[in-house]
Amino acid sequence: MNPQKRQAIFDRLAVAIPNPTTELSYSSSFELLVAVVLSAQATDVGVNKATAKLFPVVNTPEAILALGLDGLKTYIKTIGLFNAKAANIITLCQQLLDKHNGQVPETREDLEALAGVGRKTANVILNTAFGQATIAVDTHIFRVSNRTKIAPGKNVLEVERKLDKWVPKNHKKAAHHLLILHGRYTCMARKPKCAQCLIADLCEYEIKLI
Repeated sequence: MNPQKRQAIFDRLAVAIPNPTTELSYSSSFELLVAVVLSAQATDVGVNKATAKLFPVVNTPEAILALGLDGLKTYIKTIGLFNAKAANIITLCQQLLDKHNGQVPETREDLEALAGVGRKTANVILNTAFGQATIAVDTHIFRVSNRTKIAPGKNVLEVERKLDKWVPKNHKKAAHHLLILHGRYTCMARKPKCAQCLIADLCEYEIKLI
């Protein structure tokens, strides 16, 4: 795919999705961090239902530690892998207090050192909470990048590096959410809506469902 086509794709997505952002509900960088940790192998809708009850009660590292592991589990037990996620969040809260004065760090290295935080979660926080032009490659972005040929790759790190290199500069900050939302609602896994897709004529997917 040539640079001109990529530019046109992102131009169209940006017009169709003028305010691209996460669908996770949060009101602070700490709430976003907890929500993203909870969202691994879970839906944003499911996470939002749990955090709608959790965050009004506890939304700081100190408060979650005071709630305790078992108390935290009662709020997030509807989310997949809640036992492991609860343990990670408790450890993460202690790490934030011990090393970062209770604040969410703004560097990849510090974020990835937190319990339950990998490269993808760190990229989401850097982009969404701190406005950095990072691109977290989830299943939607991996699929869209490969299917359209915007940035084909055999693994998420290869796709991330190609996106980082090839996404037009004027769309770099928004690219993460533009691709996620396009993948979630149009370029879906089992039955992409090619007939209604606004970039169908630019996409290089060989088997378009028109």
